[in-house]
This record gives sequence, C-alpha cells and structure tokens, in this order.
Amino acid sequence: MAQPRISAYLPPDIDPTKAALAFGRRALPKLNEELQSPELLTQQRALVALCDLVHDPEKVYQAIALGFLDSLKALLVHEDQTVRQKTTEVLSVMALHSIGREGLIRSGVISALAGLLDDPVDICRKNTHQVFDMLARLPEGAGGVLQAGLIPPLILKLETELDEIQELILGTLSNCLRVEVSEALAAGAVPVLKEKLSHPSTAIRSKAAWVLLEISSHAEGKIAVFEEEVIPVLLSLLEDAQPEVQVNSTGALMFALVTPQGRSSAMGAEAIPPLLTLVAEETSKARLNAIKALTLLAELPEGRQTLLEHRDTFQRCLDDPSEAVQRAAEIAITVIDWKP
Repeated sequence: MAQPRISAYLPPDIDPTKAALAFGRRALPKLNEELQSPELLTQQRALVALCDLVHDPEKVYQAIALGFLDSLKALLVHEDQTVRQKTTEVLSVMALHSIGREGLIRSGVISALAGLLDDPVDICRKNTHQVFDMLARLPEGAGGVLQAGLIPPLILKLETELDEIQELILGTLSNCLRVEVSEALAAGAVPVLKEKLSHPSTAIRSKAAWVLLEISSHAEGKIAVFEEEVIPVLLSLLEDAQPEVQVNSTGALMFALVTPQGRSSAMGAEAIPPLLTLVAEETSKARLNAIKALTLLAELPEGRQTLLEHRDTFQRCLDDPSEAVQRAAEIAITVIDWKP
C-alpha cells in the first residue's frame, strides 16, 4: 500500500525571504539571540536563516562554539510545530558534517531528541531519525543511542512508522547492534525484523537483512535467529530480484550458519540449491557470501556429499577477478575434499 511522502513545506505565513540573513561571524550571535526571543515569528525566521547557514561546515563550527546547541535543544519541546520542524532540520543538516556530528554527540542531543519519537508531525520525526542515523555511524554516536535507552522504542516504531522513517530506523539499528544486541533481543527485535524481510519496499527488505546480519554476528543473536525460524525466510530472499537484498540476506545467512543448529536448519530448508545458483552467477554481488555459507554447510557430512557433485562450480571461481572470491573458493574446495 502506497504511503504519502513526508512534506517539509512550511506553513504559508512563514516567509523565509523575510528572514534577516547576514554573513560573517556577526550573523550567528544575532541569530542565537533571536532563537531565545519570546516572539514566535522571530524564532521561526531565525531558524529558517540558520538552516541555510549550517550547510557551510565553517558556520557549523562557529554555531557550536557560540552555544547554539543549548538553544536548539530548548526549542525541541516548543509547542509550535514549525519551530520543532525547523529545529530538527537544523540539527539534521549539522549532522551531515563531521564537526557537526561530533558536536551533537558531545552536547547530548541524542537524549534531547528522544522526546520527539512520538511527535505528531511526520517531518519532525523524520528529521529526528535522520539525526540518529547519521550519529550512529560513529562509534560514539552508536554508544549514545544505546546509552539513551533508545533501542526498545526504535524497534517498537518499526511496526508503526512510515516507510521512509522505517528505513532510517533500520540504518540506526544496523550500526548500534554491531556494538551490543542484548537489549534488542529482549525487545523482540528478531520477530519484527523477520516480518520486515517480506516488506514490499526493497530498501526495507535489504536493511532488515543487514540488521539481522549484525545480530547474527553475536553468539546470542545466532541463537535467536535460529529459534525464531528466520533462516528459511532468508533463504527465500536469495531469489530476490534486487542484488542488495541478496547480498545482505546471504551475509546474514552466513553468520547464522556458524552454529550447528543454524546449519541443520538450513539443510532442512534445502539451502544448497539457491546458494549454488548465486555462486554460479559470475556477476552476482552475493557470490562471496554464498561461497562462505556453502563452506559452512560442507562441514556437515550430507552437505559435503552434495557439494562434491558441484565441485566444478567452485573450481571456476578460482579464476574470478576478485581475490576474496578466489580465496573463499579455495577454502570451500579444501573443506569439500576433506575425508574423515
């Protein structure tokens, strides 16, 4: 079902052309004063002007040094939706710059933004999640999201948010769960992500598989993926028409098959044929992950016996332009040829 796109248009009474734009170091101190003004229109116009200025990294540096972030954090709880919209937009633009990301993390913006997860205005929530997504790409930012206790509510929002915002949430989770997964598992992340693997949106399917890849890289995550019967669903995505979905699905599968339970589940779901198909496709982006997954299945007697019949498929990979594929194929052949 199609969803409306989130609009960033301002109300008709806010005319950005009337904002007093100035340039140089003297402009920003004046804007900071206007942000703290009791006059609503003054605040709105100052925010519109600031949105333009912070596209320049030098202005972002100056704004942080002048204490703008304290003013902006105070405006996040403003009753006026235009003020909240433009405040979150300023923060999302600042997060595009490395100096901005570092400043936002140090200033505690992550915790301040947490209150906007339930904002009634779509664009405010979207801007908020854009900030989380950008900050979580830094280890300190991912740690900040975890410390703010945002993982459970983010997982909950995956079930109710608009598709555009779900993509951002999945991006945030993929970076945070690389660090720690216990909170996400306790919040029921795996069943929710399993459902997202069947989403009509390519981006959501792909990112959900990527988050499961990160979860499966942890020992407790591998167990949860097996217990929730995610492996058969991942296998079904190996035939997805979108290459990025195939890549992330085979990656998640590869990590899940490290455990004996995972390998047993994959064999029961007849994983070998679709994985071999990906290995045989010379242009497949998922080829490397597929070879590694089959190498794990070759550790089972029944898997080794089946793959012996397809040894030539791996032999052809020894001439692949990618050295990583060549090395993976060599290891696969060694495991397949092993005799007890």
